[in-house]
Amino acid sequence: MNQKLLRQIPKVDELMKQPRLQELCGSVPAQKVTEAVRQILDELRASILNGSIEELPDMAGLCAQAVAVANKKAEYSLRKVINATGIILHTNLGRACISDRAAAAACEVAKSYSTLEYNLEAGRRGTRYSHVEELLCRLTGAESALVVNNNAAAVLLILSDMAQGGQVITSRGELVEIGGSFRVPDIMEACGAELKEVGTTNKTHLRDYDRAITEKTRALMKVHTSNYRIVGFSETPSLPELVQLGHERGLPVIEDLGSGSLVDLQQFGIYDEPSVQDSVRAGVDVVSFSGDKLLGGPQAGIIVGRKKIVDSLKKHPLTRAMRVDKMTLAALEATLRSYDAGLTAEIPTLAMLAATPDQLKAKAEILRGLMVDAGIAAEVVPTEGQVGGGSVPTQMLKSFAVAVQPKAVNLDQLETNLRLGSPAIVGRINHDRFLLDVRTLRESDFADIVKAVGEAEK
Repeated sequence: MNQKLLRQIPKVDELMKQPRLQELCGSVPAQKVTEAVRQILDELRASILNGSIEELPDMAGLCAQAVAVANKKAEYSLRKVINATGIILHTNLGRACISDRAAAAACEVAKSYSTLEYNLEAGRRGTRYSHVEELLCRLTGAESALVVNNNAAAVLLILSDMAQGGQVITSRGELVEIGGSFRVPDIMEACGAELKEVGTTNKTHLRDYDRAITEKTRALMKVHTSNYRIVGFSETPSLPELVQLGHERGLPVIEDLGSGSLVDLQQFGIYDEPSVQDSVRAGVDVVSFSGDKLLGGPQAGIIVGRKKIVDSLKKHPLTRAMRVDKMTLAALEATLRSYDAGLTAEIPTLAMLAATPDQLKAKAEILRGLMVDAGIAAEVVPTEGQVGGGSVPTQMLKSFAVAVQPKAVNLDQLETNLRLGSPAIVGRINHDRFLLDVRTLRESDFADIVKAVGEAEK
């Protein structure tokens, strides 16, 4: 029986001549279609040999399988995902979504020549950092600014320039590990700087820093614990106190601020998250933070501080290796211009943070209504989300979600079907319900979401 079925398997060329696959070759590269045909025929052959099928699908069925596989092969690896998790800065899903203004600016310089390193007024070479330096200084109050490709790179550059061959004093309670298992002590070691830990995990006093200073000390370093908090019986010197000590002892103070907000987050009900301006006003000599977290811009490591220090960083050999490209600079400039013009509502990260429970409930009711109209069992339920991206770890964000209860498949299969669909939708299962948290959803995606859920639950 197996041999008979094996002999009936159509040849690749025979299947490729089918009108549906010929038509597909007009939109999908023929090579991808051929690969898809070979794949489904190999899978068919394996199924016959292991006895899992007793008859062949018809030609239409084989074509349908080949079309699905070919379309999957033709998809970009890096592509859009609809984030229904409620986590605003989802690291695995790309952190901050940039604004329409920023996306348009990046697109414009990507597809044309630009003033990246050319000064039109002077008619000669310019500097790529000039496009954002003035904006960053005006927004933060710093004397100078520099942008590199991420915040880990910014810290690496700062320590390489300011502390190589010397010692940096840091509180033991601030020796953080960031994403990808990168740790502050490892970064210091890579810079050729020696880490001097002071205090204990939960308590570090100003006198601990003072006693640790020697002739080898190059800087005092403050690391904002943006991805965790020590609560309870804990203590650490205030930033102004640390700055005063550093300057009295002739030492610069470095701060790795991490998330890097340019607005007061208390207006969104988020507390204990300092702003960049707070650090500059406190007198910190050099501050670094991320562009794609609470700033709501593209991935970047932003450095602001005293002109003498930043000028030295600009001349360091590592700066060229860490420099940002024209698309990043264009998106960052556009994002900063939104701040400068008071148009922060157009920055998706801040708009998601600003959404009130009443607004989110109304948004969820719209999505639920569309689902019910499409014959999908759904209800609006209260839930909680997170800022994410290693930011504001102790606070949950009250939100609303649309809970879907599939009819023909189980929850795990629904989750898988949505995640592997096009567009891919990533939600979460909670209390035996599949949740679509509307805080991180765009209403413009609602039609696609309803269609995808309807297909995924069959």
